[in-house]
Amino acid sequence: MPEGLIVKALSGFYYVKDDSRIVQCRARGVFRKKKLTPLVGDYVGYEAENDTEGYIMVLKERKNELVRPPIANVDQALLVFSAKEPEFSFVLLDRFLVHIEHNDVIPLIIVSKTDLVSEDERKQLLKKVHVYKKIGYDVLLTSTEKEDDPTLVLPWFKGNVTVIAGQSGVGKSSLLNALIPNSNIETNAISKHLGRGRHTTRHVELLEIGGGLVADTPGFSSLDFIGMEAEDLRFCFPEFVQVMDACKFRGCLHDKEPGCAVKQAVSDEEIADTRHANYLQFLNEIQNQKRRY
Repeated sequence: MPEGLIVKALSGFYYVKDDSRIVQCRARGVFRKKKLTPLVGDYVGYEAENDTEGYIMVLKERKNELVRPPIANVDQALLVFSAKEPEFSFVLLDRFLVHIEHNDVIPLIIVSKTDLVSEDERKQLLKKVHVYKKIGYDVLLTSTEKEDDPTLVLPWFKGNVTVIAGQSGVGKSSLLNALIPNSNIETNAISKHLGRGRHTTRHVELLEIGGGLVADTPGFSSLDFIGMEAEDLRFCFPEFVQVMDACKFRGCLHDKEPGCAVKQAVSDEEIADTRHANYLQFLNEIQNQKRRY
């Protein structure tokens, strides 16, 4: 049975990429009975007499799936934030990072408009950015002159399925618009084959850019913690994971428990107090959510 990757889903049709071939497929009724919906990013087995009459027969196991946009098997997320206009929000960044860690996605943090801040603000920004570099996150700083320059991020796409996410009004769409015209010839061929631009329905499509696949719709539009347990949250902070085995209590939530290695690391300035403060805010949110429901 031939296999491929769903690169677009629209109006009940799934467009499966198998090498250079795109096959328009429908899903078998058995998926509906099992309450399974194929998603863009799914690896599938299919059968097809020709390029327009195929059927998805098998859904391969997913490593993750996002709700908004509906997409599976995402490798990385470009988190676009600005130093100014709008102001950089570390609470929002940590919120995004929690969702990304929870979904087993690797983040690349991009801070744009760094030339718009004063010298003092820049020093503060670099100090805070260092917190994330120390954790092990990749951080890319860009200026207004270069924020739409796709060559800055192109090397990160190779071999990955990527979504672009981040603060509102920081230029996610302009980054996508800058990337898409510069995409390679295969992208244009796929887009033409899929009838890109003819449909007004908002859908997700994976475009070939820089040797990888990039979702053409910004991701993580919902940032609440529904579906996440308080016990899950601590694993979404990598620097907590490194020390939590030394906590006195197994299952320590790093809140009011005595003998907490994470709180000790915060006191010793090995873990940033801002990260722990944001963690406690999110923990409180999750616990209140559970009480409400």
